[in-house]
Amino acid sequence: MLKKKFKNYSPKIKEECGVFGISNYNDASALTALGLHALQHRGQEGCGIVSFDEKKYYSEKRYGLVGDNFNKEKVLKKLPGNFAIGHNRYSTTGGTTLRNIQPFFADTNAGGIGVAHNGNLTNALTIRKKLVKEGAIFYSTSDTEVIIQLIAKSKRSTTIEKIIDAIFQIQGGYALVMLAQNKLVGARDPLGIRPLVIGKIKNSYVLASETCALDIIGAKFFKGSRKWRNYSCRK
Repeated sequence: MLKKKFKNYSPKIKEECGVFGISNYNDASALTALGLHALQHRGQEGCGIVSFDEKKYYSEKRYGLVGDNFNKEKVLKKLPGNFAIGHNRYSTTGGTTLRNIQPFFADTNAGGIGVAHNGNLTNALTIRKKLVKEGAIFYSTSDTEVIIQLIAKSKRSTTIEKIIDAIFQIQGGYALVMLAQNKLVGARDPLGIRPLVIGKIKNSYVLASETCALDIIGAKFFKGSRKWRNYSCRK
């Protein structure tokens, strides 16, 4: 009877989303596409890239696989700049709609911010209800937008301080790669439930869910990333 009860059980790991980011490197969006390709096993529902050229942000999001969407030069030309972050979606919160595909982007009073998120926030619904009561308007149904809203709402003076303020309010298992103008920022939950590694290619830093994304672009694993909690990658 016990065997029959669990006959449909599969121990296969569900990776649930992949994140990637690179700072201060030529053709950042092209390398981000390669990194996402290496992380394709972490999510096949959708993919997206946000880039920054030190003046403006650019965003492209698509349903389906990286190789079917970001393998054309005309698409990558829409993502100029030396800074970029990307995301492969495996939906755990929110429906299968284009508006739920990441990275998310928003303008705040301290500047633009792009966020790619892997994980689940256990207090997302509580925070969302509170923000809506206070007048916030949500565009997506993803728990990731809660992070964006908290950053935008923060009364701290700089974008980095706003990010820190938001992170102190969320709970759960998560790995975040964020683009704040010419700064690439990574954050991981205190217990390290969701993976995030740091790599380096020439003088540029890379953040990714797994080291296979570093290998595909020729970046070297940054051994100091085991102690990376207070580390930020800047130009």
